[in-house]
Amino acid sequence: MSSNGRRGDGPGRHDGRRHAILALDTATSRVVLGLASPAGEPVGLSSWPAGHRHGEQLLSSIARLLGENNVRRSRLDGIVVGTGPGAFTGLRVGIATAKGIAHGLGLPIAGIPTSDALIAAAAAAEQVPDSRIVLLLPAGPNDRVVARRGTPARLLPAGEEPVVGPSDILVAVDLEGRAAPDTVGRGERARADLAREMLRLGAARLSAGEPDDLAELVPEYVTLPRGVAVAVGEVGWSRGPR
Repeated sequence: MSSNGRRGDGPGRHDGRRHAILALDTATSRVVLGLASPAGEPVGLSSWPAGHRHGEQLLSSIARLLGENNVRRSRLDGIVVGTGPGAFTGLRVGIATAKGIAHGLGLPIAGIPTSDALIAAAAAAEQVPDSRIVLLLPAGPNDRVVARRGTPARLLPAGEEPVVGPSDILVAVDLEGRAAPDTVGRGERARADLAREMLRLGAARLSAGEPDDLAELVPEYVTLPRGVAVAVGEVGWSRGPR
């Protein structure tokens, strides 16, 4: 696990009473955590390879991040969680964890599409408008998905290439060997700033008083396990009773 947080006031200079928001994303092959002021200024960041141990490491890692930055759980003002698109297991664990924390502490929660945060990070790194970024993500071993800012991700079957304009910039995440090296490099640079963008976008939603309904917040899966059906574009059993 790596932690590259920025502690603007230095370690040990807080008594745990400062307010903060917590962000987490488990949609890609790296788990990303972040703490920020309610205005979205990062104070602590952490990321590590997900492997197959999301559930084992996530809660303890959140507790460690809070402790390292001397933030009490009672001083959290909100939770931000990445909603994908991403693989079933990782997203399920991440969103369930975020919902559990929000419910247990009575906090508002904001779901941010991971694709939107990655696109924003890539646009900042390339110094271009968000509209020029075309994001590619894996969808199982052969297919991919393509996403643009503010639009739903679209499945790209194996062998099919995305339609891009002359000014578009391709960014590929978790597609080593399945996308051009320069696009993969852009994806790594974008993911390095994923937590910061999640915090920025989430803080804006929370401060505007636009949290998600806890029962209605659902992930955007790119693939589903065999036997799990999709209803109205979502996993049918992922919603609570109305």
